[in-house]
Amino acid sequence: MPLGQRAGDKSDSRYCGVEVLDFPAGEGLPAVLNHSLASAFDFILAPLVDPSYRPSPGAVLPVSASDLVLGPAQWSNHVVGKLSEWIDLDAEDEQLRLDSELTLKQEIAWASHLSLQACVLPAPRRSSCGNYARVVNQILQGLTNMHLWLRLPLEKSEPMDEDLDNINNNNHTSEIVDSWELWNAFRLLCDHSSQLCVALDISSTLPSINSLGRWFGEPVRAAILQTNAFLTNAKGYPCLSKRHQKLLTGFFNHSVQVILSGRSNHNVSPISEGVLLGDENHTEDSPVRHALSSYLDYIAYLYQRMDPLPEQERFEINYRDFLQSPLQPLMDNLEAQTYETFEKDVVKYTQYQRAVAKALVDRVADDAVSTTRTVLMVVGAGRGPLVRASLQAAEETGRKLKVYAVEKNPNAVITLHSLIKLEGWESLVTVISSDMRCWDAPEKADILVSELLGSFGDNELSPECLDGAQRFLKPDGISIPSSYTSFIQPITASKLHNDIKAHKDIAHFETAYVVKLHRIATLAPPQQVFTFTHPNFSPNANNQRYTKLQFEMPSDMGSCLVHGFAGYFDSVLYKDVHLGIEPNTATPNMFSWFPIFFPLRKPIYAPKGSPIEVHFWRCCAPTKVWYEWAVTSPTPSPIHNSNGRSYWVGL
Repeated sequence: MPLGQRAGDKSDSRYCGVEVLDFPAGEGLPAVLNHSLASAFDFILAPLVDPSYRPSPGAVLPVSASDLVLGPAQWSNHVVGKLSEWIDLDAEDEQLRLDSELTLKQEIAWASHLSLQACVLPAPRRSSCGNYARVVNQILQGLTNMHLWLRLPLEKSEPMDEDLDNINNNNHTSEIVDSWELWNAFRLLCDHSSQLCVALDISSTLPSINSLGRWFGEPVRAAILQTNAFLTNAKGYPCLSKRHQKLLTGFFNHSVQVILSGRSNHNVSPISEGVLLGDENHTEDSPVRHALSSYLDYIAYLYQRMDPLPEQERFEINYRDFLQSPLQPLMDNLEAQTYETFEKDVVKYTQYQRAVAKALVDRVADDAVSTTRTVLMVVGAGRGPLVRASLQAAEETGRKLKVYAVEKNPNAVITLHSLIKLEGWESLVTVISSDMRCWDAPEKADILVSELLGSFGDNELSPECLDGAQRFLKPDGISIPSSYTSFIQPITASKLHNDIKAHKDIAHFETAYVVKLHRIATLAPPQQVFTFTHPNFSPNANNQRYTKLQFEMPSDMGSCLVHGFAGYFDSVLYKDVHLGIEPNTATPNMFSWFPIFFPLRKPIYAPKGSPIEVHFWRCCAPTKVWYEWAVTSPTPSPIHNSNGRSYWVGL
């Protein structure tokens, strides 16, 4: 039974499981499963093989239950396999190492036979886990649908305040363990397999917020929440600290399932453990409340009190982490459906209307309103939303307006003519079916309005278009937008990396993608990349750009892996009216732009305290514009997209 109903949320995080601690031999597994399901858990994490088993010639694998005791759908939907915890593939003892390899392969083969969706691998016993990773990598090559979740303790990556006191008092330093390092080593050895995921064991202590943040860019599938992580409230019921609550809320928002584990430390109601332990003397009349039901109730409470997904998030949910090629509106004519989507962005056009209104007031004094008609040109008019916003601004300010709507797409021009006829704007608006770079205007414009911005500001060639159009702007004319700046920040994005890697070529790693970023970890605040200002009447105007940026990671984050760079833009439309998606200043409730993602062919490992130095180039040729990018520190990467060989925007 799901934890509750949350408007717009259809993710796996609605489901909660429970770990079976004791080996349920014989008929015990169906009883444990039925009891757990009846107690509102959705699945169990159960051992598949007797933990006392060791391979020997002719021995039959002592499984917890025959495949016949549960139906195929029950095995697949309600059981996650737990592999034997004694397995140690990097042991010094050769016999133990060999027994571990054989048992691991036998257990996963049995789990595949049962059609389980996932199995939990035991945590590596030591920091060097090369042989363990080798065997798991071999197994992953042969799996089709099943995922393997590597179990890792969510340990501190730095001493917390209470630990520092202990260290100081005892005059010694404790070894700092970072479970992310274990995970990173393991997944690199397994070549970023998309079927290798993480199950994090959460106990009473947590790392710093920045250290925890790294996990949101990793393929975490389950949070195994230990009962010893819970506190006790005034009524004697289990509850969690504020930090634990915040972490779980983050997991809920990232499709991570909670699995409760451990013995009950809160005896708050009658409990029957008979069924849980497979007691044959248990009767139907006995209480059936699960030992961990009060913990489940609290997890459900945390889930249910979350705010519903905003309407915009619900609209965008299917686009999360979905890679899309950026639009090429200069080379390609947009389709009606694309226009319609963008035209629904009320916030964007409200901002444009505000900017035009301010420009009109500045341009025409109140005492000249009746005698002055302002010439406004909408370049790239599409199907007319900016024409409408400009006319509404004129009506709002009482200014007279003459509008030229310049559009190169002949299909959109047909719609423009229909709109003008429908609205009765024939005396106010002149439609020009032409590329703005080629049109000879009959008069100069006071105001030039355009919406040529891409997710990275200039990536849809706004600079080139407006440079071509500014020749029909008066010397003191106003461009809306007047400037725009691009931003980047390094991110961990395992899912995006694996999706690009699936194409098995370099070209896809040298392409920038528009993507609704979701399962990512941001590693440092965004920094400015390129800025363009309009109009630009400089005789030496040049749209080529180069910048070098250095990103410092928070000191308490620990090491991290950089899969690429998230890109954004912020634009000044006019004076204090701005528009953008840069996270710190983003215009609320606007959906016309998702961020852009610049991937790295090989992810860069950044040790704790090592800055990331990245170089970005904007390159121009007679027929195309493209970006090149490279990391030079902490380790150099190849220069991506040299000469625009993989990705470019056509002029």
